[in-house]
Amino acid sequence: MTKHVLIRLLTGLLALMALSATLHAQDAAPLPPLPNVIDARVTGTAERARLVIDLAERTEFSFVSLDEPQRLAVDVRAGTFSVPEPEGAPGDAGLVSAYAIEQAAADRVRTTLTLAGPAQVQQAYVLDAFEDQPARLVVDIIAATAEEFAANVERDKLASETVAPAVSTPAGGSELPIASRPLVVIDPGHGGIDSGAEALGGIKEKDIVLAFALRLQELLVAAGRFDVALTREDDSYLKLEERVELARSNKADLFISLHADSFQQPEIRGASVYTRDENATDVLDKVLADSENASDVIAGFAMPQTMAPEVVDILLDLMRREMRVQSFMAAQSIVHQLEPSVALRRFPVRQADFFVLQAPDVPSVLVELGFLSNASDMANLMQSDWQDRTAEAIARGISTYFDSLEEEP
Repeated sequence: MTKHVLIRLLTGLLALMALSATLHAQDAAPLPPLPNVIDARVTGTAERARLVIDLAERTEFSFVSLDEPQRLAVDVRAGTFSVPEPEGAPGDAGLVSAYAIEQAAADRVRTTLTLAGPAQVQQAYVLDAFEDQPARLVVDIIAATAEEFAANVERDKLASETVAPAVSTPAGGSELPIASRPLVVIDPGHGGIDSGAEALGGIKEKDIVLAFALRLQELLVAAGRFDVALTREDDSYLKLEERVELARSNKADLFISLHADSFQQPEIRGASVYTRDENATDVLDKVLADSENASDVIAGFAMPQTMAPEVVDILLDLMRREMRVQSFMAAQSIVHQLEPSVALRRFPVRQADFFVLQAPDVPSVLVELGFLSNASDMANLMQSDWQDRTAEAIARGISTYFDSLEEEP
């Protein structure tokens, strides 16, 4: 008996022993029961759709493209489902014409989406339960070409012949060449002598948004498709015009200012995303904008009076004409990802006259993470799980915004 044959025999014996031990351990400790699928719903338009599956707890999932007819099947590892209406049409969700839910196997619940045209999964992710919301699987679906859909069907068919289909890489998720990476500038509001809003116990807005900005930067860098810079990385003070100039001088592709304000009515709560407009959405938006713009004056800075009014008008007009659409697209993308993850204000895409959003050549948004004056928001802002969930949602929103730019003709 050669040395190599002996090694193979010993290796096989060890593998059998390990398998036997595993089986005995499984017999001694039965697997926990599989979770229940609580609900499912589809919303969307002719260009995109979203499937949300409510779960009793986190679980695994996979999806596969099917033809004749064109469908997307989304499986979750679950033992039961108690969806009130397990079969139906999603109303005006034009990309998906109907959907049905079934117990496909003892350990698998399948949601089958009948497509009105070729489509593909853009991204899919599971969210932990928070507040009164259960755990959820969120699947974003976008229109595809017939060729793309056929390629996905063939890919999934080949995969199913070897192993069960795994979670596919979302469309548009590959790394971009380094030379073409978009630059995202994150602006943690306030800093230094300007603390921003303050809560009981000495908790300051400037500290909350800096910690959040560092987490968001980490996520965007890890995605491998962005260059990311912060206007401040410590407790330093920058004038509003300096923050804008940093974005402009570095030719940023997106500027995101982060804040967490307070208001005299403690019941006001929830995140929102602003683009700039001198006509505030409501009284609160006007108050918040005036407060932020006045922070420079309080800290010893006032806007120069030498700038000619006609120059200001030209800059504002350029901003409106060239950047308003892109800023609004970015705000919508971020809110779309925040919706299933965190509590939002009513009409979360809003407009206000924030000076920091004035760059005429950089798409700019301001994210209000919540209100220090509201107890629920305050508790969330201090929780690492909430911070992670919200940062991940914003990072996804940024990615989908740049995806939409690539899709434009």
